[in-house]
Amino acid sequence: MDGSAAELEAAERVVMRWDSASAGAGADEPMLFDGGGDRAEADRFLRAVDDLRRLAPPSPAAVGSPRRLSSSSASGSGAVQVAMARLEDEFRHVLSSRALDLEIEALADLSSLSINSDRSNSASSADLPAAADEDDSVSSSIGRRSTAYRSLRSIREIDLLPDDAVADLRAIASRMAAAGYGRECAQVYASVRKPAVDASLRRLGVERLSIGDVQRLEWDALEAKIRRWIRAARAAVRGVFASERRLCFHIFHDLPISSATISAASAPATHDTPFAEAVKGAALQLFGFAEAISIGRRSPEKLFKIIDLHDALSDLLPDVSDIFAASKVAESIYVQAVEIRSRLADAVRGILSEFENAVLRDPPKTAVPGGTIHPLTRYVMNYSSLICDYKVTLSELIISRPSASARLSAEGNELAPSLADLELPELENRLPLASHIVWIIVVLEHNLEGKAALYKDPALSHLFMMNNVHYIVHKVKDSPDLWGMIGDDYLKRLTGKFTVAATNYQRTSWLKILNCLRDEGLHVSGGFSSGISKSALRERFKSFNAAFEDAHRVQSGWCVPDNQLREELRISIAEKLLPAYRSFLGRFRHHIENGKHPELYIKYSVEDLEIAVGDFFEGVPPSPHNRRRSHG
Repeated sequence: MDGSAAELEAAERVVMRWDSASAGAGADEPMLFDGGGDRAEADRFLRAVDDLRRLAPPSPAAVGSPRRLSSSSASGSGAVQVAMARLEDEFRHVLSSRALDLEIEALADLSSLSINSDRSNSASSADLPAAADEDDSVSSSIGRRSTAYRSLRSIREIDLLPDDAVADLRAIASRMAAAGYGRECAQVYASVRKPAVDASLRRLGVERLSIGDVQRLEWDALEAKIRRWIRAARAAVRGVFASERRLCFHIFHDLPISSATISAASAPATHDTPFAEAVKGAALQLFGFAEAISIGRRSPEKLFKIIDLHDALSDLLPDVSDIFAASKVAESIYVQAVEIRSRLADAVRGILSEFENAVLRDPPKTAVPGGTIHPLTRYVMNYSSLICDYKVTLSELIISRPSASARLSAEGNELAPSLADLELPELENRLPLASHIVWIIVVLEHNLEGKAALYKDPALSHLFMMNNVHYIVHKVKDSPDLWGMIGDDYLKRLTGKFTVAATNYQRTSWLKILNCLRDEGLHVSGGFSSGISKSALRERFKSFNAAFEDAHRVQSGWCVPDNQLREELRISIAEKLLPAYRSFLGRFRHHIENGKHPELYIKYSVEDLEIAVGDFFEGVPPSPHNRRRSHG
């Protein structure tokens, strides 16, 4: 026996001692690569495999699956089959038993991965709200964007196995690939690592939901899942997938993992194939959630969460590209992510348009009590402020101004006949987004005019417009971003509209009352009757008392919710009413007091009226006052 034959026989003996088929695979089966300190037998086995490859004659039987082929033949090729079966078992064993526990919570680092909590909520109503009692109610329900993402900003590759285990896997994979079993080795890798990747995503909170499952969720549940998805996606892409790719690279880089069993029609396998097989299902599941959101029903309350989703995906795309796009077998994942981002952008544009139409279509139904701020006004202005909070993204996505066709598409809307009179103010050098915000406010004004017409009392109609336009003006002034968007010229236009409404209220409501305090019609002349007509004067005092009492009774129940505006309006009324009444009383009271029952005509002092004016616009019926004073 020559030297080569002796070496071959010695190698076969080493290999055959580890014949899995004859020894019987079981839980107690000893393993060569058990992670213990004694590596001598493992090294001896690897040298034997190298000798078999070097010395054994090639055989057609030496390719294909190594699993449990007959080992009765003592030929070199038969020993190679045994060796490959053993290495496959060892590869699976090392991958399974030596995997490190992935500390998902540390990887996710939820405190740093989460978006600022103030920005984490979004509008919960499915449509424009029917009521909003407090100024902050809508902004708190929609959510406010105050900071940029605080996230895992870059890829964080984590050791999935110890270095010595990775070295063992590389040693095994290189032998299997060299013998033509790279494909089988890759399949084992995928069969072990895919469940591990799936488990990691489950621990991150990624659920297996179909598009239909997602679209059937109530919005409150869905927005919570979006927040969780944003955190999970960062950890999954930058941690789980990146670490998996690095592990796969260390094991399979530059190895020929194709085998003769791959048909010509199959895609050529590369060292990225095991990685793609391990993570593709999880990646498609991860991005499938965002895809379901992107094609779901578009409604205004979803806008800001979808922008969050769009921004999160945009933030991740460079890393998705690094991890997936360089691989022919995995680049479809990157392509899908890019397409989803595009659909999310389309959804954002569609939702903004839907919001404009919702404001346009909100019908005048029942007048809000007391002429107070309409819930629609609160909702629209808080929504507009939030749009400005998201202006960086929206300015990139909103690239066209409201078109004439879009502005006048109000089929079925009872306001439609008057819409043709609406014009979008010219905004010099303004972003398209600014034009959309101004158009939203223009449509809101128009809608409010329809709602004002519901009031039978013209004074209350003017008060309603005054309240609502005042609210719009102050929301603009309170938001530097919103003010900057619409500009000073349009703000002046709004302020002018408020002034007109306030003036119209005072003229409509108080002109009749003040006319009672004029001298016209009180004087008589001729004969012994020259002077003041006491009967006319008594009727004038009675008319004033009745008109003021009616105004006091009615307008105390009207509402001006802004404290400063309410006080300014009372002062303005008092400045007109009290001097006029004081003068009238000073000129004519002695004519009444010299007659019978003066208290029936002079019912109020100037101080009484001043106190009574303090009841106006509280939104509640007036409380009794001891306004009667001695007139003696």
